[in-house]
Amino acid sequence: MILSKALKRAALSTALALAFASAAGAVDYHQAPMLDEKVADGTLPPVAERLPENPYVETMVDSIGDYGGTLRTTILANGDHYNLTRTVANELLVRWDPAWEKIEPSLAEEVTVSEDATTYTIKLRKGLKWSDGEPFTVDDIMFWYEDVFMNESLTPSKSSSFVAGGEPVKVTKIDDDTVEFKFAVPYGLFLQQLAYGQGHQPVIFPKHYLKQFHEKYNAEGIPALLDENPAANDWVSLFNSKVSLTFQPAYWQNVDLPTMNPWILTVPYADGERVAVTRNPYYWKVDPDGNQLPYIDNVTWAKVDDPQLMVLKMTSGEFDFAFRHINNATFRSVLYDGQESGNYHFIDVQDLPANDAVLLLNLNTDDPVKHEIFNNKDFRIALSHAIDRQDIIDLIYVGQGRPAQVAVQPSHELYNETQATQYTEYDPDLANEMLDQIMPEKDGEGFRLGPDGNRFTINFMVSDVFGLSYPDVMQMVQEYAADVGLDIQIRTTDRARLNTMWSANEQDAYIWNCVGGLSEVYTDVRCYMPFQHADIFFATKWSDWYSDHAKGEEPPENVKELMAAYDKVNEAVSDEDRKARMEEFLELSANAFLNIGIVSPEPKYMMVSNDLKNVYDGIPINGILWHPAPTLSQWYFDDGE
Repeated sequence: MILSKALKRAALSTALALAFASAAGAVDYHQAPMLDEKVADGTLPPVAERLPENPYVETMVDSIGDYGGTLRTTILANGDHYNLTRTVANELLVRWDPAWEKIEPSLAEEVTVSEDATTYTIKLRKGLKWSDGEPFTVDDIMFWYEDVFMNESLTPSKSSSFVAGGEPVKVTKIDDDTVEFKFAVPYGLFLQQLAYGQGHQPVIFPKHYLKQFHEKYNAEGIPALLDENPAANDWVSLFNSKVSLTFQPAYWQNVDLPTMNPWILTVPYADGERVAVTRNPYYWKVDPDGNQLPYIDNVTWAKVDDPQLMVLKMTSGEFDFAFRHINNATFRSVLYDGQESGNYHFIDVQDLPANDAVLLLNLNTDDPVKHEIFNNKDFRIALSHAIDRQDIIDLIYVGQGRPAQVAVQPSHELYNETQATQYTEYDPDLANEMLDQIMPEKDGEGFRLGPDGNRFTINFMVSDVFGLSYPDVMQMVQEYAADVGLDIQIRTTDRARLNTMWSANEQDAYIWNCVGGLSEVYTDVRCYMPFQHADIFFATKWSDWYSDHAKGEEPPENVKELMAAYDKVNEAVSDEDRKARMEEFLELSANAFLNIGIVSPEPKYMMVSNDLKNVYDGIPINGILWHPAPTLSQWYFDDGE
């Protein structure tokens, strides 16, 4: 059976990594000066004893760097913990390279894939250590699998990243450094999914620390721990308060949680003004000269309520890099003019999602009237035709972007113009005609009545995130909708509140952006069908059913057909077969028309201090790889003196 190019690349990367590791064995390792005193007084072992036998050797973007300094950046005050994850918490068993072109071993030293792509044998780097110095072994992965992933109390819904053919993965310990992931059917995309970092991650659950909060290991001690943690109601909520299954907020609240990341949390997300991390003395990567990474000592995020304030602080030199929430057409001219005063420059960012502004109607709403209307495809088509996209692009996005649905970008091999442009024509007459067939009756103000005889009102939750001017966009959508008799009410909120509503399935609808525009289209289809939740919640019950047919709610036949088509994408082993099956899947998704896209974006930019080196220019921003996590450990300060 033919292996895909991605799997071949993984094997090649493994060989290269082992060659580097062999060469590194003779290297005299070095550490950051801030650790010298701790080694001298015996608080820390020497650097060679803190590293694995074969450390990961990072390929430098430009040059060998210098130690020291604090990297200053920013974060929104509420619900922006994803920003932290994408910056400094992307250490996985395997990873994408900085250009998002191939998969490389990371915490893994070696990856072996069976010919039928059902079995993945992963060998860890021998001698890996958590940030507190305790060994990281297969036992930690087995703790994740047996005691977290397969525990119904902690994980009632299985992450689709670890499910194939309707069956969850079977994980088996081979020895302390070798683990096997076995699937019921071929799963050609598993390494890509593993590198992508969505869903559960097997490498964030240190058994030696977390077992004290788990009923299986400490039933007698749990009551006392609950007394010490009054916010927790039982052992499950206690456990979840100490770690998060998907790098959610709890992960950034617990400064005691050991990590494999380059830096250790010192000031938690709950702090009022900032979040801070400091270097992990047991980090397992080095540069080609044997210098233990990271180069930079500390990272701090200033918590800011308003993107405009982020811009002001960037132009005044208070940040060393930033782009999330402010790297858009709205702020470009101000940030461009502020480069000299802020001591920074622009670099290219390949931030091309499937759509920058998407109307996500809750197809699983518990409201019976809205459930009926939202699930009527003609209603969604009518609302789409009611929107003047070009007007929004001209007025809100300064002419930057194209009218489009949720679709693959034109530069990708899977681009289909028909799928990208269907129902994007501004045609209020057609919208009215279609709505007259669905809700012909109107009230005295000209708004349409639902089948229950009451005004049909959609409450749209709107959070001002990513600098994409969602409140302004929704005000224009509200006006277009009113022109065809639809009553849209805008409910502004912060992301934290929206997260709460998502989890409880309380929202009618909201506006968000959608990944799946470039390379990640194969691995992250959350906007093309009900998939893993992440931050896209338009059919959570169907998504739960997809992960586990005993959970959630069985979807209608066309959605089940869509899910079955994606299963075939996952099962494909060759690149050619996978591409053909993905084309079929995308066609079915376009036919289902589950979400309403508004604008396909132009490439964006990032602001980086002139003193920072080893910054990858043209960094791809694909899904969870939003920030430079794969290479941030090699950034360093050089003021030129």
